[in-house]
Amino acid sequence: MQSIGSITAACGLAVAFSTAAFATPTNLVPTGKTNPPIGHYEFCKSYPSECRSLGTDRGAMTLTRERWAQMLKVNASVNQGIRPDTDLNIYGVDELWSYPRTVGDCEDYVLLKRHMLIEKGFSPSDLLITVVLQPNGDGHAVLTVRTDYGDYILDNMRGDVRLWSETGYTFVKRQSSEHAARWTKLGPGSASSVGAVNY
Repeated sequence: MQSIGSITAACGLAVAFSTAAFATPTNLVPTGKTNPPIGHYEFCKSYPSECRSLGTDRGAMTLTRERWAQMLKVNASVNQGIRPDTDLNIYGVDELWSYPRTVGDCEDYVLLKRHMLIEKGFSPSDLLITVVLQPNGDGHAVLTVRTDYGDYILDNMRGDVRLWSETGYTFVKRQSSEHAARWTKLGPGSASSVGAVNY
């Protein structure tokens, strides 16, 4: 089991955020369009089928016992199966989003969890890559799973799955639920990644 310090070091996602996220007690509230992180923009060029239109948002999925168990299993499996490290150490570049085999950073964990849950029948519109700020101000990526019981967070730095409001993170932006290549702000004011691109 990796220490939290080593896991944190494996995800140097740079973000800037001017104000706290605005949301209901259980569900995050998108407040407008924003630019995707460069890593995700480049990922979409390599995997266009992962970044397509998802159609009109039909609302969050119904959370059943089976789906809850699948979320827990996928989160634990990926967290235990992937060793955390930085893109610089793995690929020799500052930022590269990719499916991990045995090693990866936070975005790579998220991509793999999202892929595995889609294979289990989850809708891509309910599995949204999300950029947050940790309490120390460092950028981080997690997977938001939208449900009728609230938005749950799958995180490589935690063994459990919890509501977004129980994570202690500041939520900056996430994928659109209507188009997997587009991103939305999660709060009023400016929310942008240092490495964002106009898209």
